[in-house]
Amino acid sequence: MKLIRIAVVVALAAAVVALAGVGRPEAAGGASKPSGGITVTGLGTVTSVPNEAEFSLAVQTKAATAREALAGNAGQMRHVLAALRSVGVDKRDVKTQDVSVSRSYGNDGQPDGYSARNSVSVRIHGLSRAGKVLDAASNAGADEVEGPSLSRSDQDALQAKALRRAVADAARKARVLAGAAGVSLGAVTAMTEGASGSPQPYFAQAGAFLADRAAAPIEPGTQDVQASVKVTFAIT
Repeated sequence: MKLIRIAVVVALAAAVVALAGVGRPEAAGGASKPSGGITVTGLGTVTSVPNEAEFSLAVQTKAATAREALAGNAGQMRHVLAALRSVGVDKRDVKTQDVSVSRSYGNDGQPDGYSARNSVSVRIHGLSRAGKVLDAASNAGADEVEGPSLSRSDQDALQAKALRRAVADAARKARVLAGAAGVSLGAVTAMTEGASGSPQPYFAQAGAFLADRAAAPIEPGTQDVQASVKVTFAIT
C-alpha cells in the first residue's frame, strides 16, 4: 500500500508540471521576442571640394666632395625657403622630409663625385595660390616637384558629419527591420565605429609644373569622407 501511495504522489507531481507548461506556450513554442535586439551597420558619406594642396619640393646638387655637395645643397635650399616665405607660405607649413648625400657615378660607371639632396613638404592653403608658390620655388632653385596631394582644412569636422549620417542610416535600417519583424525599436544598447576613410590623394607627375611654370592649373574635383558604425538597438 505504501508503494501505491508513492506512485500516486509522483503522478500528481508530473501532472502539475505538464499543466504549468500548457499555461506558458512561449516556452515550448519559441514565440517570445528575441532578446539580442537588432544590429545593423550604418554608412555615412560627405562630399566636399578640396581647398588645400601639399607638394614635395627638392633640391639636388653635385660636387667633388660630400662636404661641398652638402654645402652647395644647403645654400640652394635656403634660397628656396626664402622664396616660399616671400610669397606668403607660413613657416609652419614647411617641413623637411629628407636630407641625404651619396656617391654619384658617371655613364661609364665610375665615381664622379657626390650628390646631395634635400626635400621639403609644403602645404598651400587655397588652391589658387599653388601656381604662384611653385613658380617662386622653381625660380629659386627647386629642381624636383611632386604632388599635389589634395585635402580639406576642416577634415575633422567632415568626419564628424559623416559619423552622424552613419548613425542616422543605422537607425533607418533598424526601423525597417523592426517593422518587418512586427516589433518596436528600443534604445541603443551598443555602438562601434567601423572602418572609415577618404579617397587616395592625387599626385601629378614629378616635374610637370616645372615644365610650364606659367600654367600650373589644379582641378580639385571632389572627395568623399566616409564613416561606418555598427549599432545594436533593443526591441520591445
